[in-house]
Amino acid sequence: MKIALMDSGLGLLAAAAAVHRLRPDADLVLSSDPDGMPWGPRTPDDITAHALACARAAAAHRPDALIVACNTASVHALPALRAELEPALPVIGTVPAIKPAAVGGGPVAIWATPATTGSPYQTRLIREFAARVSVVEVPCPGLADAVQYADELGIDAAVGAAAGLTPPGVRAVVLGCTHYELLADRIRAAVQAKAAEPVTLFGSAAAVAAQALRRIGAQPAPDAAPTGALTVLSSGRESALPAEALAYPEGGQLVRVGAV
Repeated sequence: MKIALMDSGLGLLAAAAAVHRLRPDADLVLSSDPDGMPWGPRTPDDITAHALACARAAAAHRPDALIVACNTASVHALPALRAELEPALPVIGTVPAIKPAAVGGGPVAIWATPATTGSPYQTRLIREFAARVSVVEVPCPGLADAVQYADELGIDAAVGAAAGLTPPGVRAVVLGCTHYELLADRIRAAVQAKAAEPVTLFGSAAAVAAQALRRIGAQPAPDAAPTGALTVLSSGRESALPAEALAYPEGGQLVRVGAV
């Protein structure tokens, strides 16, 4: 079994680690675009072009499924990716976990990039899945970039600023950018420090990984021997994981996946 994941940068690490936890025997292909990142400021057509290039590089390695581990690419490029690759290659997009977060009754905070915060896409998801709970949209300028470059000072500043915008009554925080899932513990601690009640974080990585297995008819086998191999593609070129990936537990976990 081989699962490919794509993102502009390190945002794919959380979903890749989730796949590895479910199927340690699965080969992984990680396709990112360091030459073209960040994708967020690009036009929708430009994002689609870069996402297609990333996906084609991954598809050349003949995976059984492709996870689009990027909210921005899922919003703008998913129809084009599916039109080109399916049904031969199942394509699984990433959607912010607003629906499960709202089940607890709120209040809910959604941490997302400034481009996504207040966007028609996020507004539609809130209207569809969280219309009956209190929702606060929290823009996180600079946080994804700080995560990408493992910039500790930048991470501290961006997390602190976003936590300051998060009301103390919030009971759930949705991580609306895949990069943020690499900071789950730090975000939880920052929000919990001023919260009146325990705060639960909701990411997408585990659900996306499970959906990828369902799409190819595979069952979770977390006790399988860790025999999978890892292939890393940087703007189409085979490479090693970037050094910044090792700043996160998910990156360290993937380094131990088979032969790089």
